[in-house]
Amino acid sequence: MKTALVTGAARGIGLATTKLFLEQGWRVAMIDRDSAELTAASAALDNTIRIDQDVSDPQAVNTIIRETLDAFGRIDALVNNAGVADFGPIEDTTFERWRTVMATNLDGPFLMTQAAIPALKDTKGAIVNIASISGLRASTLRVAYGTSKAAVIQLTLQQAAELGEYGIRANAVAPGPVRTKLAMAVHSDAIINAYHDALPLNRYGSEREIAEAIVFLCSDKASFITGQCLAADGGFEATGIGLPALRS
Repeated sequence: MKTALVTGAARGIGLATTKLFLEQGWRVAMIDRDSAELTAASAALDNTIRIDQDVSDPQAVNTIIRETLDAFGRIDALVNNAGVADFGPIEDTTFERWRTVMATNLDGPFLMTQAAIPALKDTKGAIVNIASISGLRASTLRVAYGTSKAAVIQLTLQQAAELGEYGIRANAVAPGPVRTKLAMAVHSDAIINAYHDALPLNRYGSEREIAEAIVFLCSDKASFITGQCLAADGGFEATGIGLPALRS
């Protein structure tokens, strides 16, 4: 039975991805630093283990890989989904805020991939990094977040170039606006309407729709796909840069 390791698995896209892997007969190591939320999310899910660790900590990352292999014996897919967002003007973004974003969004995928390489070599496995449409196109208030996600896309290219000789594939998914609980809590009506107007599909995506892209790229159906960034964004990348409603 194949095994996926999903970081940031306690909620949102990570939890939706976990559930889709389980539906398709995989086992899943669920990783999150929010212990209470992770426990609640995994309680009713079979064929999973939960590991409460922070992916920005090198020692914690080693623990994650070791515990996954101890439980399941293999890693066929690594989904680097854990991330944090910090939105604000450049002049108000302190170095501490910048480093907090980079630690999880960029250091985490680097550390997790590096630690998982030996196991992925054994399975000729797949890596999927969760980037963002903000890493493909500039927008306001996203100097740390957007830069971190652009770096994740470049990291994906490096992984594909260097790990392909081992049969390891590396791709990224760049979600556009997704109807998560967090997004709906912080997006004003004006922002929601602006997104709808800017998206060719005229709606937010769902967590399940992003999960479908992730699981596809981890599957044998994507066996000749590597070094790609798939924008699951309702066409947002195609329609312009920035929205006035997002500036306030």
